Amino acid sequence: MDAATQEHGNAELQERRYWRFNKHDFFPEESFSNWTSYRAALSQTCHRFKDRLVSRSDDANEVEVLRKQSENEMKRCLTWWDLTWFGFGSVIGAGIFVLTGQEAHDHAGPAIVLSYVASGVSAMLSVFCYTEFAVEIPVAGGSFAYLRIELGDFAAFITAGNILLESVVGTAAVARAWTSYLATLLNRPSNSLRIHTNLTKGFNLLDPIAVVVLALASTIAMISTRKTSLLNWIATGLNTAIILFVIIAGFAHARTSNLTPFLPYGVKGVFQAAAIVYFAYGGFDNIATMAEETKNPSRDIPLGLLGSMSIITVIYCLMALSLSMMQRYTEIDTEAAYSVAFQSVGMHWAKYLVALGALKGMTTVLLVGALGQARYTTHIARAHMIPPWFALVHPKTGTPINATLLVTISGAFIAFFSSLDVLASLLSVSTLFIFMMMAVALLVRRYYVREVTPKENLLKLVIFLLVIIASSMGTAAYWGLKPDGWYGYAVTVPLWFFGTLGLSLLLPQKRKPKVWGVPLVPWLPSLSIATNIFLMGSLGAEAFVRFGICTVVMLLYYVFIGLHATYDMAHMEKKLQDPAHDQCL
Repeated sequence: MDAATQEHGNAELQERRYWRFNKHDFFPEESFSNWTSYRAALSQTCHRFKDRLVSRSDDANEVEVLRKQSENEMKRCLTWWDLTWFGFGSVIGAGIFVLTGQEAHDHAGPAIVLSYVASGVSAMLSVFCYTEFAVEIPVAGGSFAYLRIELGDFAAFITAGNILLESVVGTAAVARAWTSYLATLLNRPSNSLRIHTNLTKGFNLLDPIAVVVLALASTIAMISTRKTSLLNWIATGLNTAIILFVIIAGFAHARTSNLTPFLPYGVKGVFQAAAIVYFAYGGFDNIATMAEETKNPSRDIPLGLLGSMSIITVIYCLMALSLSMMQRYTEIDTEAAYSVAFQSVGMHWAKYLVALGALKGMTTVLLVGALGQARYTTHIARAHMIPPWFALVHPKTGTPINATLLVTISGAFIAFFSSLDVLASLLSVSTLFIFMMMAVALLVRRYYVREVTPKENLLKLVIFLLVIIASSMGTAAYWGLKPDGWYGYAVTVPLWFFGTLGLSLLLPQKRKPKVWGVPLVPWLPSLSIATNIFLMGSLGAEAFVRFGICTVVMLLYYVFIGLHATYDMAHMEKKLQDPAHDQCL
């Protein structure tokens, strides 16, 4: 290639418009070039699935190579201070203001505070795992990138599907809650701003306001990451002041008699509620996806993640306790709990302040969620799990506009139809599943290094992990079948203990974190696996039916599109490096 041709090629690359809609931008892989190629790809499905099942990415590929798929770089403009406020902004929202009342009324009673303790402990264990990965692999892909490296493409795809599901459903749930609190602020019933129809219950209240709010939040996120951060500072600061008022005023009007009976639904109700209110802790993983835009990831991410989540856990417990002491659990409103509770103690004006705080909190959740979810989607598209058109970063804004639009439009469609209770249970399953996979990946990262770890040690690692997972599932299953029994725990809990002990004593750690790492490995990651599986087991069967349907849809997409796109993507460089590679396939 002569210099003139190369210069022309570079100029053409620079002149490529961001807004383009060619087939090649969506399906550039060889398998989709024509129907003949696609049929040939389908005939190799089994071979390709085996290849993707055992293949692994690596740190350099995720950090450097895949980022080029976005054509433009995201702007490094965030510090630990930004991340800390992003932590508050992404977490404190619909969960605490809406789910607390719903679960206190229906499942836990005054013991809802214990539900927040249980889910908070589980969330903090996951935060530890996320922090180590985010420091070592500072890319926008978050858990998707981490699992591609440690557990392979197929495990990463299942997680990617759940990340996208969590993003879309979570966005929709917060937007629906926003409408409920706006109605309260206007002194109207919580469903009065929705359109009532004759559709199936749970899908019969149409919510155009939720759609508008989603569109506005996403537009701000697409314009600038830095400006979104500044807006988040202001809104979250005001929201924090209102939260402090809720806690102080709530305890000022507290009656200890409202705490009796403390466990009206038993211990089972506490954990059933914990599995649902876990949604209130969701969103912290968005901070990990901001690593690519963080100035000093190794310092800023641990401070931002661990600092914000520690404070949030304390705030949640205090807020839940103040609500339970202000109003008897049977009288708590399931849609706008805090506003109605203040009204019940004579502070009629306070309900407007609480509603305003809830709106501000949910607005920041939508803002930060639009940032984090789009960055997840961007990296998933970089790996060609979904069309790479969604990986493009806009040259002027430095933000992934296409990915943001995908999550926003999907979330708006679901928010328009689906009620909060339908969304929350499905969201909790996906979130807990992802966090459980993250803990497994961390153990694999610490104890297994390709071409270094002996095969016998790899076999031991697999056996110990299977024992930990199986015993955790056994504990959750026994709890669901016989919550008052103890015989099953006498088997499952020791199995979990000895599985973890085996990892600790019989396997040497092959990789130590360079900057910051999870303490007490393998105990804390193993405990994270157990708690996440246990909370999943506390959810109702309906949530798993919906989760199963979504998983089947994901697998169908993978078999017919995702598998072949990622296979071509992975083997493209090998073909360039080794002309004889085609003959080996």
